[in-house]
This record gives sequence, structure tokens and C-alpha cells, in this order.
Amino acid sequence: MDLQSIKSLAKFISAIGIGLSILFFIPIICAFVYKEEFESLLAYILLFLGINFVIFSLLSKHPLKMGIKESILAVNLIWILLGIVGGGALYITTEIELADAFFEAISGFTTTGATIFINIESLSHTALIMRSLMHWIGGMGIIVLGVGLLTLINPTGSMTLFKAESTGIKTEKFTPKIRDTAIRLWLIYVVLTMLNISLLWIEGMSFFDAINHAFSTISTGGFSTKNDSLGFWSDKPLIIWTTTIFMLVSGLNFIAHLKLLRGDTSGYRSEEVRWYLIIFLTLSSILTIYLIYQDNASFFDSVTHSFFTISSMLTTTGFASTDYEKWGQTAMAIIMIAMLIGGNAGSTAGGVKVIRYVVLFKNLFAQIKQILHPNAIVGVFIDNNKVSNYILGSVTGFFFLFAITNIVLTLYLYAKGYTFLTSFSASLACIGNIGPGFADVGPSQNFSFFSSFDKIILAIFMIIGRLEFYTFIILFTKELWKKY
Repeated sequence: MDLQSIKSLAKFISAIGIGLSILFFIPIICAFVYKEEFESLLAYILLFLGINFVIFSLLSKHPLKMGIKESILAVNLIWILLGIVGGGALYITTEIELADAFFEAISGFTTTGATIFINIESLSHTALIMRSLMHWIGGMGIIVLGVGLLTLINPTGSMTLFKAESTGIKTEKFTPKIRDTAIRLWLIYVVLTMLNISLLWIEGMSFFDAINHAFSTISTGGFSTKNDSLGFWSDKPLIIWTTTIFMLVSGLNFIAHLKLLRGDTSGYRSEEVRWYLIIFLTLSSILTIYLIYQDNASFFDSVTHSFFTISSMLTTTGFASTDYEKWGQTAMAIIMIAMLIGGNAGSTAGGVKVIRYVVLFKNLFAQIKQILHPNAIVGVFIDNNKVSNYILGSVTGFFFLFAITNIVLTLYLYAKGYTFLTSFSASLACIGNIGPGFADVGPSQNFSFFSSFDKIILAIFMIIGRLEFYTFIILFTKELWKKY
């Protein structure tokens, strides 16, 4: 790697570090309000801020020029550093082991929501807000945040950075400058968060709990301040339904929310959104009917918990309003379908994404039609736009990588002695950035029983899932390093 590329990487990462350091003062404020010890954490944050400020200052006159190769390296480095830096903060505030801290931090920033804490309610307010803040930062994407903040830097390569981090098939450029798009995305993100906080507070949560759960909901993360997650407020159905709706909204493409500001509702009329809502309503209705007739539950309770659970799993948030494993295997199968699908491209949700399934099935039917009519010219269309062969190949490759990665991690965990259901659901929960799974990692359990090495492996796979495979896999190709 040449010196210019190293300087560009260092400047970009230090700028992200400065932004992260500033946001990390939120837990300091929380500690001050609740009269908790914060001196060690403050010293840690100031040290981190100082190092990044010095690096950025030394490189202030260096033009930031990052192509796709530099962008890919930057994205991967950022996520590893987030785990290390965030893990350090958690290590100071909770005194857990370093491997546990790294796992929890990666789970936070990737919005996975898997936790190693057995008794969450024993944590300090500082640690709780730190975990939720990691969700909130990671939800929109730390790279998008960086692009939005770097207003004084030559925007060369901004689009490639946005593509490397953003989820889905392609990046839609809503404004002439991608930096402006990132800023507006964050504005929508903040507004939704504030609205969610207000409603939860009005409906009966404490202000502190409302902040934490809004951070986790809008980021589709899943960290809670209670051992029973949202089940703690099961006697307050308004809180459950509010969270259900906000999870569903957060699983939509945020570009659609931006378009709405201009009076354009076309983003909500896309094929992906239609299928997203159809899948949500179908799975929720089936689960409701099953609970009514199988468990003799009341209609209202069945609807409330079914719609909440499907919204939570479909958007990969991972909240739980009840222990859904007690519903039986049929219910678990329905929930697993939601886990396998994910939210919309361009949302804070993880998973495969609805649009990829739409493309996959349309391509499948197109291939069948081509076999029946060999001379016909058959194409795949999404929202009346023809899907390129490049996109078709990318989607097919994604499904292969998603399957093979889950198989590898499942077999690794199974070979270590964990049950198959635990191994498979832990793999799916981490790679899909979902959080809870089934069996030993179910909604009433946690990930604390894994060995330190296994936690690091699971954390790495969270990053791979968050970056949607290609951005990570390409690190091991000769083509990436030919330039260097």
C-alpha cells in the first residue's frame, strides 16, 4: 500500500474517531446525572479523542482520495476498531472480560443485539446507555455518519464509501452530493428517535428506559434495559404496539422517508415495500390464528404478541415481548421464516432483505419461462425497471455466501459440542444481525456460555453479516491487492 493511501485511510478513520468520541460523551452525561463513577471512562474517551484529533490535524492538508479499494479497507478497519474501542469502554464501565466486551460492542454497533449479560438490570445507567448508543450509532451506519461529518474534505470517493457500507442491491443517490444525502438520512433518523422517545415516555416508560429503547428500536438493534426485554411492559399494550410500529417503520428504506419530506410517496409504493408488508401481515396473521387455536390465548393478546414478534424478527431487532419458544415448534418455524427474510434495503435492518427474495424468485420464474419458450427474450423487472445481469449475479452470489457462511459457522459451533438448534440459530442470529435465536440462545437466554474464543468468532461473523459478505470476502482476493 502506498503512503498516500495510508494517509487517506488514517485521516478518514481519525475523523470517524472524533465523531465517535463526541457521541461517547452521552454516557458521561448520564453518569453525571445518576451520580455514577465516570472518571476512568472520561479519561479513556479524552485519550481516544486526543489521539484521533492529533492524527486528523497532522493530515488536515492531505486530500482524502479513496477509491473502491481504499473504501473497502476503511470499512473493514472501522468495524474492527469499533469493537476494540467500544469494547474498551464497556470493559471500563462493567469490568467484564475483554472477549466479552469485544463481543458486546460488535453486537451493539452491528445492531445484532446478542448479549453476554445474564442480569442486565444489574448494570449501571452508564453501561446501559453505552450499549444502546452503540446500537444507535451503528444503525444508520458509521460510514454514512462519517460521510455526513466530513464537510471540509474533498468528497472524492464519498459515493464509493457509501456503497461499501449501505445495504441492499444498489445505492440510490437522492441528492447531488452523497454527503447531503447522509446528513438528511441522519436528520430523519434523529426525528424518528425523538418521536419514539416521546411516545414511550408518555405511555409509561421512564425517560431513561424510553431513550434506551428508542435507540434500540430505530436502529433495529434489540438491546433492552430489562431482563425480560419488552415483556417487562407486557401489561402496557400501548408500549408494545408503539414499538411494533416503529420497528416496522425502521425496517423500511430510509430513502422512502426522505422522499416523503418532498411530498413524494413513491418510495412506499415500491415492490419491495409491498412484499415487506404482505409478508409481515401474512406471518403475523398465521401466528395469531395458531396461538388462538393452539394455546387458547385471547384474541387481543395473540394479535399483540404475534405482530410484535414478527415485526421484531422480520426487522432483525430482536426484542421479545414474551418467551416465544413456549409457543411450540410450529410457532418457532413461522418465526424462523421472518428471521430468514429481513427488512428493506436501505433500512437499519439486517438479514437477507426482501428485495433480494423478490429478485431471486422473479429470476427463477424467468428461467422457467425461458426453458418453456427458448426463443423468447425474457427479462427481470422491478418497479418497471429491468434488472441488469450484474445485479442478478450479485443477488445469486449473495444467497450462496449467506448459505455457505451459515453452514460453516453452524458446523463450527456444532463441532464444539453445542446442540444443532443452538448452533444453527446462533449462526443465523449473528450473521443476520438478529440477536436472539432458539434453544440456548433463545429470547430468555444469552450468549454468555460460549467460550471467549467462540465469542470472538461470533463477533467477526456479525461484522461479515453487517457488511453483507462481499465487502469482507474481497479482502482475500488477489485483485484487491494488485494495486499495492
